[in-house]
This record gives sequence, structure tokens and C-alpha cells, in this order.
Amino acid sequence: MRFSLLPPARRAILIVFTFFAFLSAPLFFPPVLVHADVPSFSTLSIRDRQPINLKSDRYRRLFAELRERHGFTTRQLDAIFTGVTIKKQVIDLMARPSEVKPYYQYREMFVTPAIIQVGRGKMGEHKAILDRIERELGVDRQFVVAIWGIETRFGRNTGGFNVFQVLNTLFDAYPRRSDFFRQELIEFLLVCRETGLDPHTVQGSYAGAFGQTQFMPSSFRKYAISFDGDRRPDVFHSTADILASIANYLKHFGWRFRAPLYADIGGELRSLPLIKAYYEGRQGRVSWRQVTTGQSKNIPRPADGGLLAIVGLERPGGGLRYLAAYKNYQVITEWNHSNRYAMAVTELAAAIAGP
Repeated sequence: MRFSLLPPARRAILIVFTFFAFLSAPLFFPPVLVHADVPSFSTLSIRDRQPINLKSDRYRRLFAELRERHGFTTRQLDAIFTGVTIKKQVIDLMARPSEVKPYYQYREMFVTPAIIQVGRGKMGEHKAILDRIERELGVDRQFVVAIWGIETRFGRNTGGFNVFQVLNTLFDAYPRRSDFFRQELIEFLLVCRETGLDPHTVQGSYAGAFGQTQFMPSSFRKYAISFDGDRRPDVFHSTADILASIANYLKHFGWRFRAPLYADIGGELRSLPLIKAYYEGRQGRVSWRQVTTGQSKNIPRPADGGLLAIVGLERPGGGLRYLAAYKNYQVITEWNHSNRYAMAVTELAAAIAGP
């Protein structure tokens, strides 16, 4: 018989904590292959510049959709797709994204004295645009500038990958998210047709994001706006369009002007509802009352009465720093689902706006 040194109340919390951890863990099942919608070659034998099989069932269905639903001709598709090859480096990079680093290491890539200094300069340089963004879109300027800085170092690094090749590579050779990148490939071709871009020349990230906003094609079509008067969103060259498009994205997901983003709630979660919300990730929510009661902490009440997320960020010496995340923090996770990213944006924005 084994004995626990934990008191009964703490032991009960530990049992439920373990139970919710089990529920939140993804069940392992082998991938289900539907029809012939699988890569046209084994991902174990991918070679760089390997030609993609455009006669595979998956590409036949893609071309049929592009013709029937979006009005592309066979001649246009031949001109666009002929000769497309795999970029193996893309697959390798997808396997090791920077968001898997603990927060204290992740933060060091973005919240640096150099980036803060440039960000403050950009705030002054583009004051008129940012004034108008706050007035018309209701998004705080420092967060717009912080996202711009993290995404592309204020436009200096927009990516060196051919977006068309990237999206084809991930559609054909990255089964885990093949459906997602299939749709992004379609959206990209529509973006190019609508804006006059040549699909073969657009450069971006290894995930297919492009421009100084690093929008995926579907996000560009939904959220990019013109703010410079020419009625054509330009996230490559127009600073007004770039900053306003970032703000428009945040506005769409419910950004609240000058509202709090988070409150520190300690290094330990002390109630079952908070533990459950933490393990439910982006879907987990608790009330303000549950946080203040469970943690015995007085934190600002959400102005809209909304629910809070529970976030844990890694500390250098071990353990987690727990946060109650308000609506605006949750909005940033709509831009990038990583809580590490959201906190880096939040801390960089505070540093840029600070004295």
C-alpha cells in the first residue's frame, strides 16, 4: 500500500488535475486516408526540387475546383503550375517552429533593446497614421507596431521563400495540414488574380505568409484594407495599409481600446475551475469571480463582464507564471495561437509605449 504525504484537499486537486490533463491530451490514432488524397510520394523520401505529380488525384480535384468554382482556364492553370517542385527546407522548418521554445527563451528573440528602440522610432514616424487608426479602428497603436516588429522587423524581413512553391509543398507533402494549405493555395491564386501579382514572384515565410503583415492568403482577403486612399490594399509597400490591416484584424476579433490584457495570478493554480481552464487551452474560460476567489487575488474586473483565459508561461528557474488573460490578450491569440507569441507582443508593446 502506498501512502501520500499530501493533505486530502491538495490530493483531490492533484487527482482532478491529472484527470483533466488526460482529457486534454490528444488521442493517438493512425491517420485516416480518404480516397487517394495522400502525398504523391513518401514523405520519408522527399528530395529538394522534386517535381510534384500534377496528375495525382489530389491535383486533379484541385484543378477541377479552380476551373469550376473560380473560373480559371486549363491554359491558365498549366501556365501557373507547370514545373512546380518541392522545397524540402519548408518541411524541415515546419517540424521545429520557434513557438516550441520556453517563453523565457522565446521572448529574447523579440523583446530586445534594439527592437524596442526601432519601435519607438516608428511610433513617432507614423504618428499621423496611428492617430487615425486609433480614432477610426479603435486599436491601440503600440500593439499594432509591436506585431509589425515581431512579424517582419518593421518590414525589413518579409521572408525569402517562394510562396507558391511553399503552399504547393505543404499541400502535397505535409499530410497533417494538407487540407488547410490546399485552401490557402486557392486563396493565394485568387489574391494574385485580384491584385495583379505574379504568383511565381511573391516571397514570404516558410508557412506561406507574405507582406509586412505576414498574412496568410485567406487573411489578406478578409482583413487587408486600403488606408492610403487608393482603394487597393498593399501590405508590401504602403505603411498606412500595413498598419491599418493589422489593426483591422484585431478589431475584427473584438479588440477593446485601452483595455487590460492580463493579470498575474501566481505560480500555482489553487482551484479546479482554473486548472480545468488551463488544460483546455484556448477553449478554456473562467469568470472573474472564479479567479479572484480561487487565487485570493484582487484583479481588475473585465469592463464587458467577459470571461478570462488561464495561461501558463515558463520561468527560467522552472515552474510556470500563471496569468488571467483578458479579451485583448485572447484577440492576439487569434492572430497567432501561441500564448508565447501573445505575451511577447504584449511585453514589446508595453516597452515601446513606455518612457
